[in-house]
Amino acid sequence: MRIKRAIAVVSAGFVAVGMLAACGGDTAAGSSSEGIYSLYIDQPENPLVPGNTTESEGHQVLVSLFTPLVKYNDETSEVEYTGVAESVESEDQVNWTIKLKPGWTFHDGTPVNAKSYVDAWNYTALSTNAYGASYFFENVKGYDDLQAAEGGEPAATTMSGLKAVDDSTISVELKEPFAIYPLTLGYTAFLPLPEAFFADPEAYGRRPIGNGPFKADEDFIEGQGFTVTKYDDYAGENAAQSDGVQFKVYTELTTGYTDVQAGGLDVMLDLPPDAYAAARDEFGDRYHERARADITSLAFPTYDARFSDPRVREAFSMAIDRQAITQAIFSDTRTPATSFGSPVVDGYRADACGAKCELNVEQANKLLDEAGFDRSQPVDLWFNAGGGHDTWMTAVGNQIRTNLGVEYALRGDLQFAQYLPLQDEKGMTGPFRMGWIMDYPSLYNYLAPVYSTAALPPGGSNMSFYSNPEFDAALSAGNNADSLEAATAEYQKAEDILFRDLPATPLFYGLNQVVTSDRLSNVKIDAFGDIVVEDVTVN
Repeated sequence: MRIKRAIAVVSAGFVAVGMLAACGGDTAAGSSSEGIYSLYIDQPENPLVPGNTTESEGHQVLVSLFTPLVKYNDETSEVEYTGVAESVESEDQVNWTIKLKPGWTFHDGTPVNAKSYVDAWNYTALSTNAYGASYFFENVKGYDDLQAAEGGEPAATTMSGLKAVDDSTISVELKEPFAIYPLTLGYTAFLPLPEAFFADPEAYGRRPIGNGPFKADEDFIEGQGFTVTKYDDYAGENAAQSDGVQFKVYTELTTGYTDVQAGGLDVMLDLPPDAYAAARDEFGDRYHERARADITSLAFPTYDARFSDPRVREAFSMAIDRQAITQAIFSDTRTPATSFGSPVVDGYRADACGAKCELNVEQANKLLDEAGFDRSQPVDLWFNAGGGHDTWMTAVGNQIRTNLGVEYALRGDLQFAQYLPLQDEKGMTGPFRMGWIMDYPSLYNYLAPVYSTAALPPGGSNMSFYSNPEFDAALSAGNNADSLEAATAEYQKAEDILFRDLPATPLFYGLNQVVTSDRLSNVKIDAFGDIVVEDVTVN
């Protein structure tokens, strides 16, 4: 899931990636009711539909409104059947049977059944709907029949490998074995949709109807947000401990931080750069932190002739002093990245990048000369506005200027909701900030959705537009492995190919930092970097 938050300063599947203060952040009170608390987000990129929410901001909202098929152990990341699924089983890792628990309902009172999932997944996969999470169904038999060139009509509207056997049974036939399939099902792309969605998708995107611990009683207002309230008929184990959550949209981190200091905001996840070091002491036991399962990279527009040569990309990577930036800019709240995966997932290797992620000015200049790079023209450095990225991107630019003799221009004037679509349209004219947080706990999730050919926009998040059949084949070999361990070993081979080609270069891993008002208790951050909204208690 793409992230906008101050991780670099934000996604399972429906992730939300933009957020910060605007109209919603100007109210004086932290909430409109004693039992309701307020939470900072940035403006989601798209309407709040699971299949088209692939960034951190929308994701935080959706996890309050929905409960997924499976969940994950907070310590081990292992699959737990504490969601809607009773079991997910297969004898050959190609044909899977998903059994649903009884008693689950949507917020409009209609039942959550197998058809709710099958219809939702087909709608998300269909290319004419242009949903960002379409890629997650690429491995289902019949997916290709739902794809058509722009302006064309797909051969089918439903995947042949997907069936609702009965109200409580989903049958899934994949194109090839996929050892980690159950692990993927906790992502928001795999959430169900009620019949009301298909009657009016546009209205649904403003006021989603889910099956989670909170329900939406009003429309989400762009630039402001909305309030969700406790769903009394919730069938899950994690019922809401508060009366509701007010999601307040901000456009600037500093505005949100000022509000939480003044008591006008209850929860702020991720802080402005000048608060990284001081927040622990200022907020005391109202400060919380957790390592983030993310990575911030400097991605390259491989479609741009200046950055089509891997030697150029390697030179830029070796011109950056990651350690200096994490210390000077982030006060050691970030860690230099040396893998495309996060340290929190199996398969992470601390030395995967090797010398390519280490400062080496001499070698960087040698590579740039060999590639014939024109140093007389400045490079554009892109990042989204309002997320606190200006300072560290300036540091990256200064290092490029000093170490490579190349001037730079900062391009950070677009809010997250405008920045992401421009990436989809090949609008990056130079290296750009790319943030990714896991959708499900596997190294595969840091590779396939971001760099595989199948994940090219608009159906996926491959914003560098990198495409290499060798890399795709290595991922496929992992999918065909007969165990999670064997699959991970193959995914590591795919990662090695990425480091050879370097469509992006890892920069650093994040730290979730949360500050709260004195009205709340039991504020926790989950493994995906979201606030566990249902557990929060209003004192």
